Amino acid sequence: MAKLMEDEVFMAFTTYAVIVVVKMLLMAPLTAFYRITRGAFANEEDVARKPAEERKKLLRSHPDVERVRRCHQNDIETIIPFVLVGLLYALTGPVLSAALLHFRIFVGSRICHTISYLFSLPQPSRGLSWLIGLLVNFSMSYSVLSTVLYL
Repeated sequence: MAKLMEDEVFMAFTTYAVIVVVKMLLMAPLTAFYRITRGAFANEEDVARKPAEERKKLLRSHPDVERVRRCHQNDIETIIPFVLVGLLYALTGPVLSAALLHFRIFVGSRICHTISYLFSLPQPSRGLSWLIGLLVNFSMSYSVLSTVLYL
């Protein structure tokens, strides 16, 4: 394990994986912030201490909250595969420059995706940033399979 932590590709992967995981984790408190500031709660217990009339008004959806939730959901659908496939990719011993290219493009695409989602930038900004991240995951998957395919 100590030897693995000295591997430059593994250290790079760890750095970039932590960056996107932290970015994904930050989406939960951002959702809570939007719920509180927009007065849009999903569960009865969230508004239980409010008067009955106010509870009815607060138990609703809000477009801003839903936008943040969808962005977070997309992170979950894209970042978890990156962490899994990226780990396997790093363990196959790729060239450092190729690995850095994969990791950096993925992280950049996810940051662009979040910015374009949260600030409602016109398409195709969000779609392209999502597609670029997906292609990075497929590229690493192909590299892993072509290196270790054992049938």
